[in-house]
Amino acid sequence: MSTTTTPPEVAPEVDVAVCQVALVVGDPDGNLARGVAAAEEAARRGARIVVLPELLRSGYVFASAQEARDLAEPADGPTAGAFTDLARRHDLVVAVGFAEVDTDGALRNSALLLDGSGIRTVYRKAHLWDGEKEIFVPGDELPEVIATPWSRLALAVCYDLGFVEWMRLIGLAGADLVCAPTNWPGPPRADERPMEVVHVQAAASANRMFVAACDRTGAERGVTWVGGSAVVGPDGRPLAEAPAGAGEHVLVARCRLTDARRKETSTRNGVHADRRPELYAGLLTR
Repeated sequence: MSTTTTPPEVAPEVDVAVCQVALVVGDPDGNLARGVAAAEEAARRGARIVVLPELLRSGYVFASAQEARDLAEPADGPTAGAFTDLARRHDLVVAVGFAEVDTDGALRNSALLLDGSGIRTVYRKAHLWDGEKEIFVPGDELPEVIATPWSRLALAVCYDLGFVEWMRLIGLAGADLVCAPTNWPGPPRADERPMEVVHVQAAASANRMFVAACDRTGAERGVTWVGGSAVVGPDGRPLAEAPAGAGEHVLVARCRLTDARRKETSTRNGVHADRRPELYAGLLTR
């Protein structure tokens, strides 16, 4: 893992967007166009950090590993090209999920963080959900923490958010904002907040950092989606949240990302300072 330092000048506030779009497996051009259009809308509304769903261009519900491979791309493929161009035009940082064929030919569930200069980092999902295990090779590296003009950003993908150890490591590495492309299968959210969003809130609060989770919408081969996109602040409270039944939706939240560097929860407590790692050795042996 390499961690960069934050530039001396950091914008005090920035608008962060999550773009909840409808995707269709096997329609890469249409999916990419929908994602770009949603990111364009976010930029028009003032966003400078934009997060899009997991596996944006390919869709998610693959009939086979071969179908996933046929829809996959290298890190510098069409998804990176389209969003680099958009980022350059609008001065954006973009996080987006994609099906990757890596340089060794392995199929990965990955995410890009990029800006107008191109790809800043590629992260490969470490925790694979259900049938993903039959298709993708899991990543085994902690996401990099990347310095941007607006603060320190890192990536996670979907199921990663439910692992408190992984999110703690990202927090300890210095991330102010975790950008998390997701595809949360399940019934669309009702009045009660879905557990997936509760996991996001817990990760944000436990590490006093921002998390922007971008889900998808629309039925795909009989699967529906939670539609639980949200931007959550370091106190664990949603700053923007897709309403129940929202369908396609662009959410924008104003964030002072450097607030994530204040880890204190009282005059005597801090979420990282109060850790006692010497007591947690059992995590590595059980």
